[in-house]
Amino acid sequence: MTATSIPAHAAATGSVSTAERLKIDPTFQAFWLLRIGFTVAPILFGIDKFAHVLTNWDKYLAPWVNDLVPGSAHQAMYAVGVIEIVAGLAVLVMPRFGAYLVAAWLLGIIVNLLSIGGYGDIALRDFGLLLAALTLARLATAFPSGRPGRF
Repeated sequence: MTATSIPAHAAATGSVSTAERLKIDPTFQAFWLLRIGFTVAPILFGIDKFAHVLTNWDKYLAPWVNDLVPGSAHQAMYAVGVIEIVAGLAVLVMPRFGAYLVAAWLLGIIVNLLSIGGYGDIALRDFGLLLAALTLARLATAFPSGRPGRF
């Protein structure tokens, strides 16, 4: 076995351990880096919608969105937090579905930010994250079970 390949029979039968595959398979490494990132980040950002430690999230809600949702922007951010936590958990347990959920959520955030104006830099960053989420969704198809040690 070389440093960058796994014999086809080993990958097909699952005879390579997760730890070994993480050491030698760059695609598997990329899948897990993105999966961990898109599990942890949405959950942490979702929790922070309740705590407001990182920022006052209410200022990022476009007025037209605030007009569509019931209650205040602050209350809407609670719902946003719950959705983000659910999206992170979906990536953890079902990365092929969860990654598309995160990508769609990021697209909504981008539209919201661009409609406010003045947040183009954050929208551009979120576009990069959207591309990474789509990459995770595609990589997840290479690892059918999505669980460690199962291929």
